[in-house]
Amino acid sequence: MTSPEHSDLTHDGAYAGPYDAVVLAGGAARRLGGADKPGVRVGGRALLDRVLAACADAITTVVVADPRPTARAVGWAREDPPGGGPLAALGAGLRHTTADRLVVLSADLPFLQEATVRRLLAALRDGTFDGVLLTDPDGRDQPLVAAYRAAALRRALARIADEQGGLTGLPLRRLTAALNLTRISDPVASFDCDTWDDIATARARIREHGHVLEEWISTVKDELGIELDVDVRGLLDLARDAAHGVDRPAAPLTTFLVGYAAARAGGGPEAVAEASRKATALALRWAEENAPEDAGKPDAGKPDAGKPDAGKPDAGKPDAGKPDAG
Repeated sequence: MTSPEHSDLTHDGAYAGPYDAVVLAGGAARRLGGADKPGVRVGGRALLDRVLAACADAITTVVVADPRPTARAVGWAREDPPGGGPLAALGAGLRHTTADRLVVLSADLPFLQEATVRRLLAALRDGTFDGVLLTDPDGRDQPLVAAYRAAALRRALARIADEQGGLTGLPLRRLTAALNLTRISDPVASFDCDTWDDIATARARIREHGHVLEEWISTVKDELGIELDVDVRGLLDLARDAAHGVDRPAAPLTTFLVGYAAARAGGGPEAVAEASRKATALALRWAEENAPEDAGKPDAGKPDAGKPDAGKPDAGKPDAGKPDAG
């Protein structure tokens, strides 16, 4: 499937450029007891959808597996026979791509981000290598988290197929041995989920303090089909002001209304910022109006402040002020 716009520079200045993506999602998942691994959810999203989000700006994305519902539209391919292994699957996906550069990914990478894909592509652009792949924390190659020159990949696969009589059942090391590769270390992005323990680890990490909000915002945006840089701190400040200055339920309702107003204004970060600014100012004005009338006066807050005799020694006693009092 194609994406309408592409630029060699992404919004953060990293090189992206035109590329295709092949995602291998048809493995047997034996160490998961044959479970549907691409559909296993981590942080509320299927593993496959998390990987597809990381390569969302590919010109063409091909998933090698039986078709299934996904968060974004992709093309589908299948090796023949199904279950023929990663090299056969890669060959099947490659036939549906045309770009000079190809990102190859497995469907079980819960922490893969667009930034990692850009790093791989940038390293491929700057070097003379056939491909750039990630290594895991132990230094092992991860050829299914990599960017390749498509022509070199096609030549290598064709040569292997000629020598071996096909690609079915062959391990990935046949391919990596046939290519001139360089490596990038990324212990987080290279983490893959082969076992239920791996799934549990990924789920726990996503819920760690410092990660959960980022993951939640990312998940919501993907679920709603929103591509927007959210000013999280600004929205949280608005929610705090609305909750403290108006009423606690005002926080979620106000942020909802800000989003609705921003959409009516054409959307985008600027529209969100402007709607948030107006709502914040209103919440602060509301809080000021509800403050005690004498707030800020020297005796404000004292029990008798504001009464006519407040501050006199006997003020408040029954006979205070009478000539013979006392």
